[in-house]
This record gives sequence, structure tokens and C-alpha cells, in this order.
Amino acid sequence: MPSHYEPCGMNQIYSMKYGTVPVVRAVGGLDDTVEQFDPRTMKGRASSSGVLRRSHAGHVACRNCAVSRQPAAWQTLMRNGMAQDYSWTNSAREYVKVYERARQIKQQSANG
Repeated sequence: MPSHYEPCGMNQIYSMKYGTVPVVRAVGGLDDTVEQFDPRTMKGRASSSGVLRRSHAGHVACRNCAVSRQPAAWQTLMRNGMAQDYSWTNSAREYVKVYERARQIKQQSANG
């Protein structure tokens, strides 16, 4: 997904939910929702590149090829993406935390 600008990005989320490993440019919503897979720690859900050049896209694709030759690592990569929770329940919980923190700051400034 070689976007120059991506404010939200849903296709990478759809891809991960169905076990397809996205290759994205690390920009906007794509960068917010994917985490580079590290075969040493087995953490991460996708492959990304910070720049938009064919040579970098090829390099990222080669990293995927190397991981795909390791069945256990590839299965973990796919499952990591499928396990992500992008539901509104999770988002709402995060919004409540932000609003609660803002309320606390406001109270502290009013009292102090």
C-alpha cells in the first residue's frame, strides 16, 4: 500500500483480519495500525517502509519472503494481525482515558 498520504486506512486492517500480511508505507493511518514484524521477537503484524521507492518495496517484499520460508514465523505473523482488536469498544476505552486525563489536569489547574 504505497500511499503518499493515508489519514485513516482500512485496507490494511481488512488484510490483517483475514490473515493477509500487508506491505505498507509507514505513513498516517497505515503507520498507526501496523507494527513491523520482528522474526527474533515474533512481535508485529506487517511489513512497512518509511519511504516510497520501488527498491524499498522490493526490500520489504524480500523480508516477507524470508519470513514465509519459516512456517512457524509466518503463522505467527498472520495470527498477530488477525488477533488485533480494532473494535469501537477498544477505541471508546482509549477515548475515556484521554477525557479522564484532561479532566484531572483541569481540576489540578483549578485547585492549584
